[in-house]
Amino acid sequence: MSPKNWVPEVRETDLPRYVGIAEAIGADIASGRLNPGDRLPPQRQIAGVLGVDISAISRGYAEAARRGYVQAHVGRGTFVLDPREGKPSADPRRTSEEDSRMNMPPEPDDPELIAKMQAGLSHVAANIVPLLRYQTPLGGDKDREIAGKWLHANGLSFVPDRFAVAPGAHAAIDAALTVLRQPGTVVLCEQVTYPGIRAIAARLGLELVEVEEDEHGIIPAALEAAIARYPAAVLYLNPTLRNPTTHTIPAQRRSEISRVLRAHNTPLIEDDAYRFVATDAPAPICDSLPDLGWHIAGISKVFGAGLRLAYVQVPNAPFLVPFVKAVRAAHVMTSPISLALLSTWIEDGTAAQVQDFVRNAARERQLIAKETLSGQSFDSDPHAFNIWLTLPSGLNRAEALARLFGRQIGILPSDFFIPNGAGQEKLRICLGGPISQESLRNELQQVHHALSALDWSG
Repeated sequence: MSPKNWVPEVRETDLPRYVGIAEAIGADIASGRLNPGDRLPPQRQIAGVLGVDISAISRGYAEAARRGYVQAHVGRGTFVLDPREGKPSADPRRTSEEDSRMNMPPEPDDPELIAKMQAGLSHVAANIVPLLRYQTPLGGDKDREIAGKWLHANGLSFVPDRFAVAPGAHAAIDAALTVLRQPGTVVLCEQVTYPGIRAIAARLGLELVEVEEDEHGIIPAALEAAIARYPAAVLYLNPTLRNPTTHTIPAQRRSEISRVLRAHNTPLIEDDAYRFVATDAPAPICDSLPDLGWHIAGISKVFGAGLRLAYVQVPNAPFLVPFVKAVRAAHVMTSPISLALLSTWIEDGTAAQVQDFVRNAARERQLIAKETLSGQSFDSDPHAFNIWLTLPSGLNRAEALARLFGRQIGILPSDFFIPNGAGQEKLRICLGGPISQESLRNELQQVHHALSALDWSG
């Protein structure tokens, strides 16, 4: 059979179609239908034969490349690799794992960068036995020293006797609230906020109270009124590239919020999940609240959620012991293997390269959104991984989600982000994850068509 006439035989399964396409490529290589060096047919040709969106074929080819079945060459096409070359191939049962509902960073696709990321595992492998031991939840001396350099390089403070490494920002927020919780405690938050704080507050039995906000963030006078009503309140903020609105609280408003918190001795949990992605964010609010601020800088939005790590600065040294106890009670410790890999990447420069890639890729994807969704109303930022789209007049989010069913990008209604009350007619549309730029463009074009059609017929 000529590879020009090859068509993947995609089995009907519960897996996404693009995964089935990748598996079909792998199966045909194993059976001999495809041979090393064969050039796969153009994606549009396959899409036409199968009667599917080109985005599914594009993602399928990309998935096959990640598994080591094929290699794409710009301007030349996609070619079958020789499975006997001895290179480890990806396990399809792992590469197909993806929760598209989450706000993921764009994934590296540069072979040289990926190779450098993989090389970091050699350090982990060389130290595998000690890294399997129980270790302090604070992180070892070497990892703490490296973390301090990384924080300073990114314009953040590092105070050793107030520093801990947590198994992810979610775990750090949970531990901080566990320490701060007392009778009458409520959690003040933005009117549109990170869904994780809803889950954490519910688990701890804490009420979430929204604080009125404007285009610059929560309004200081409204914050003061809320604290007067709830003297034992804790304020939770996601101030930089906020999920889902993409807004960043400007420096002046941060200063005003800080003054209110100091005046009332109200603690702040500053969830700086996107701090390592933003390039021009103002200094953390916690910098001006040394006795009240809990600064949590997660690394998932740069390196991926699989590492489950966050750098934490507690308000003052006496808080460190109860914080560590709370982390230990819920999670035992931070994974030494994950921490060793991150530290290696920081030391050898891989971390900075990944950071640059993610920032550049986010900018490119935001430009694609701006081009393809022309005429739609949405909030965005050049470094954000999503847009916050306002639905056209007359279209509610229930109908919009029905129109957008089956799309291969993460789309969530505003209900997930509203602590109390009715949702807004808005959608968070994610631009990151494993999807290629070409597939993203096609997906967003389909989104634009679905939302713009006056008489939708599917």
